[in-house]
Amino acid sequence: MKQFIDFIPLLLFFIVYKMEPRVVELAGHSLSVGGIFSATAVLIVASVAVYGTLFALQRKLEKGQWLTLIACLVFGSLTLAFHSETFLKWKAPVVNWLFAVAFAGSHFIGDKPLIQRVMGHAMELPQAIWNRLNVAWVAFFLFCGCANLFVAFTFQSIWVDFKVFGSLAMTVLFLIGQGLYLARHLHDTSPEKTKD
Repeated sequence: MKQFIDFIPLLLFFIVYKMEPRVVELAGHSLSVGGIFSATAVLIVASVAVYGTLFALQRKLEKGQWLTLIACLVFGSLTLAFHSETFLKWKAPVVNWLFAVAFAGSHFIGDKPLIQRVMGHAMELPQAIWNRLNVAWVAFFLFCGCANLFVAFTFQSIWVDFKVFGSLAMTVLFLIGQGLYLARHLHDTSPEKTKD
Protein backbone atom coordinates (compact mmCIF):
# COMPACT_ATOMS: atom_id res chain seq x y z
CA MET A 1 0.00 0.00 0.00
CA LYS A 2 2.80 2.41 0.93
CA GLN A 3 4.49 1.92 -2.44
CA PHE A 4 1.22 2.77 -4.23
CA ILE A 5 0.82 5.96 -2.19
CA ASP A 6 4.40 6.97 -3.04
CA PHE A 7 3.62 6.31 -6.73
CA ILE A 8 0.57 8.66 -6.88
CA PRO A 9 2.47 11.94 -7.57
CA LEU A 10 4.56 10.26 -10.29
CA LEU A 11 1.46 8.78 -11.91
CA LEU A 12 -0.29 12.18 -11.92
CA PHE A 13 2.87 13.73 -13.39
CA PHE A 14 2.80 11.15 -16.18
CA ILE A 15 -0.91 11.70 -16.96
CA VAL A 16 -0.56 15.50 -17.19
CA TYR A 17 2.67 15.21 -19.20
CA LYS A 18 0.92 13.02 -21.79
CA MET A 19 -2.09 15.34 -22.17
CA GLU A 20 -2.35 17.46 -25.29
CA PRO A 21 -1.44 21.02 -24.25
CA ARG A 22 -4.56 23.10 -23.64
CA VAL A 23 -5.78 26.03 -21.60
CA VAL A 24 -8.37 25.33 -18.92
CA GLU A 25 -10.35 27.72 -16.76
CA LEU A 26 -10.13 27.05 -13.03
CA ALA A 27 -11.71 29.36 -10.47
CA GLY A 28 -11.58 32.29 -12.91
CA HIS A 29 -7.94 31.68 -13.88
CA SER A 30 -6.59 30.37 -17.17
CA LEU A 31 -4.11 27.54 -16.71
CA SER A 32 -2.01 25.75 -19.29
CA VAL A 33 -2.27 21.97 -18.87
CA GLY A 34 -0.21 19.33 -20.66
CA GLY A 35 3.50 19.00 -21.22
CA ILE A 36 6.49 19.01 -18.92
CA PHE A 37 5.99 22.25 -17.02
CA SER A 38 2.37 21.79 -15.98
CA ALA A 39 3.20 18.15 -15.17
CA THR A 40 6.05 19.36 -12.95
CA ALA A 41 3.68 21.71 -11.13
CA VAL A 42 1.26 18.81 -10.61
CA LEU A 43 4.12 16.64 -9.33
CA ILE A 44 5.05 19.27 -6.74
CA VAL A 45 1.46 19.86 -5.59
CA ALA A 46 0.65 16.12 -5.50
CA SER A 47 3.85 15.33 -3.58
CA VAL A 48 3.11 17.99 -0.98
CA ALA A 49 -0.50 16.77 -0.70
CA VAL A 50 0.38 13.07 -0.43
CA TYR A 51 3.32 13.42 1.96
CA GLY A 52 1.57 16.19 3.89
CA THR A 53 -1.43 13.92 4.42
CA LEU A 54 0.81 11.02 5.45
CA PHE A 55 2.62 13.29 7.90
CA ALA A 56 -0.67 14.56 9.35
CA LEU A 57 -1.97 10.99 9.80
CA GLN A 58 1.21 9.32 11.05
CA ARG A 59 2.99 12.31 12.63
CA LYS A 60 6.12 11.26 10.73
CA LEU A 61 7.57 10.43 7.33
CA GLU A 62 10.23 7.85 6.59
CA LYS A 63 13.65 9.23 5.66
CA GLY A 64 13.22 8.01 2.08
CA GLN A 65 9.92 9.88 1.84
CA TRP A 66 11.55 13.07 3.14
CA LEU A 67 14.33 12.68 0.58
CA THR A 68 11.85 12.13 -2.25
CA LEU A 69 9.73 15.12 -1.20
CA ILE A 70 12.70 17.48 -0.82
CA ALA A 71 14.17 16.37 -4.17
CA CYS A 72 10.79 16.90 -5.83
CA LEU A 73 10.51 20.40 -4.37
CA VAL A 74 14.09 21.39 -5.25
CA PHE A 75 14.35 19.94 -8.76
CA GLY A 76 10.73 20.70 -9.62
CA SER A 77 11.03 24.31 -8.48
CA LEU A 78 14.26 24.77 -10.45
CA THR A 79 12.58 23.29 -13.53
CA LEU A 80 9.72 25.78 -13.27
CA ALA A 81 11.87 28.77 -12.27
CA PHE A 82 14.34 28.35 -15.14
CA HIS A 83 11.81 26.82 -17.53
CA SER A 84 14.22 23.96 -18.24
CA GLU A 85 13.43 20.26 -17.92
CA THR A 86 17.14 19.54 -17.41
CA PHE A 87 16.75 20.03 -13.66
CA LEU A 88 13.92 17.49 -13.46
CA LYS A 89 15.97 15.00 -15.48
CA TRP A 90 18.57 15.05 -12.73
CA LYS A 91 16.06 14.31 -9.95
CA ALA A 92 15.82 10.51 -10.35
CA PRO A 93 19.58 9.95 -10.72
CA VAL A 94 20.42 12.14 -7.73
CA VAL A 95 17.75 10.54 -5.50
CA ASN A 96 18.89 7.03 -6.48
CA TRP A 97 22.54 7.90 -5.83
CA LEU A 98 21.68 9.42 -2.45
CA PHE A 99 19.90 6.19 -1.52
CA ALA A 100 23.03 4.27 -2.66
CA VAL A 101 25.18 6.48 -0.43
CA ALA A 102 22.83 5.91 2.53
CA PHE A 103 22.90 2.13 2.09
CA ALA A 104 26.69 2.12 1.59
CA GLY A 105 27.26 4.44 4.56
CA SER A 106 25.25 2.17 6.84
CA HIS A 107 28.09 -0.37 6.62
CA PHE A 108 30.25 2.14 8.50
CA ILE A 109 27.70 4.11 10.55
CA GLY A 110 25.53 2.36 13.10
CA ASP A 111 25.45 -1.25 14.20
CA LYS A 112 23.43 -2.69 11.29
CA PRO A 113 23.28 -2.23 7.53
CA LEU A 114 20.31 -0.15 6.42
CA ILE A 115 18.44 -3.05 4.82
CA GLN A 116 18.59 -4.91 8.13
CA ARG A 117 17.18 -1.88 9.93
CA VAL A 118 14.33 -1.75 7.40
CA MET A 119 13.55 -5.48 7.15
CA GLY A 120 15.06 -6.92 10.34
CA HIS A 121 11.77 -6.81 12.21
CA ALA A 122 10.21 -9.15 9.64
CA MET A 123 12.89 -11.86 9.43
CA GLU A 124 16.09 -13.14 10.92
CA LEU A 125 19.08 -13.75 8.66
CA PRO A 126 22.77 -14.39 9.25
CA GLN A 127 24.75 -11.16 9.32
CA ALA A 128 26.67 -12.08 6.16
CA ILE A 129 23.38 -12.30 4.24
CA TRP A 130 22.24 -8.90 5.52
CA ASN A 131 25.57 -7.43 4.41
CA ARG A 132 25.30 -8.97 0.92
CA LEU A 133 21.71 -7.82 0.59
CA ASN A 134 22.69 -4.29 1.57
CA VAL A 135 25.47 -4.26 -1.04
CA ALA A 136 22.92 -5.46 -3.62
CA TRP A 137 20.73 -2.44 -2.78
CA VAL A 138 23.72 -0.13 -3.19
CA ALA A 139 24.40 -1.64 -6.63
CA PHE A 140 20.70 -1.43 -7.54
CA PHE A 141 20.43 2.27 -6.68
CA LEU A 142 23.68 3.08 -8.50
CA PHE A 143 22.42 1.22 -11.58
CA CYS A 144 18.99 2.91 -11.45
CA GLY A 145 20.59 6.34 -11.18
CA CYS A 146 22.86 5.69 -14.15
CA ALA A 147 20.03 4.18 -16.22
CA ASN A 148 17.77 7.17 -15.53
CA LEU A 149 20.53 9.62 -16.41
CA PHE A 150 21.42 7.76 -19.61
CA VAL A 151 17.82 7.58 -20.84
CA ALA A 152 16.99 11.17 -19.85
CA PHE A 153 19.82 12.65 -21.88
CA THR A 154 20.10 10.08 -24.70
CA PHE A 155 16.49 9.08 -25.44
CA GLN A 156 14.71 12.31 -24.62
CA SER A 157 11.47 11.32 -26.35
CA ILE A 158 10.88 8.41 -23.92
CA TRP A 159 12.53 9.59 -20.71
CA VAL A 160 9.24 10.29 -18.93
CA ASP A 161 7.91 6.83 -19.87
CA PHE A 162 11.13 5.29 -18.59
CA LYS A 163 11.08 7.40 -15.42
CA VAL A 164 7.61 6.09 -14.56
CA PHE A 165 7.45 2.57 -15.96
CA GLY A 166 11.10 1.64 -16.54
CA SER A 167 12.06 2.51 -12.98
CA LEU A 168 9.02 0.63 -11.68
CA ALA A 169 9.90 -2.43 -13.79
CA MET A 170 13.52 -2.38 -12.57
CA THR A 171 12.32 -2.19 -8.97
CA VAL A 172 9.85 -5.06 -9.40
CA LEU A 173 12.50 -7.26 -11.05
CA PHE A 174 15.00 -6.44 -8.32
CA LEU A 175 12.46 -7.24 -5.59
CA ILE A 176 11.65 -10.57 -7.26
CA GLY A 177 15.37 -11.35 -7.38
CA GLN A 178 15.71 -10.33 -3.74
CA GLY A 179 12.79 -12.58 -2.83
CA LEU A 180 14.37 -15.55 -4.60
CA TYR A 181 17.69 -14.86 -2.90
CA LEU A 182 16.06 -14.58 0.52
CA ALA A 183 14.04 -17.76 -0.03
CA ARG A 184 17.32 -19.67 -0.43
CA HIS A 185 18.58 -18.37 2.91
CA LEU A 186 15.52 -18.26 5.13
CA HIS A 187 16.12 -21.88 6.13
CA ASP A 188 19.47 -20.71 7.58
CA THR A 189 17.70 -18.78 10.33
CA SER A 190 17.24 -21.60 12.82
CA PRO A 191 18.79 -20.75 16.22
CA GLU A 192 21.62 -23.26 15.73
CA LYS A 193 22.64 -21.81 12.37
CA THR A 194 22.40 -18.14 13.32
CA LYS A 195 24.94 -18.70 16.11
CA ASP A 196 27.66 -19.53 13.55
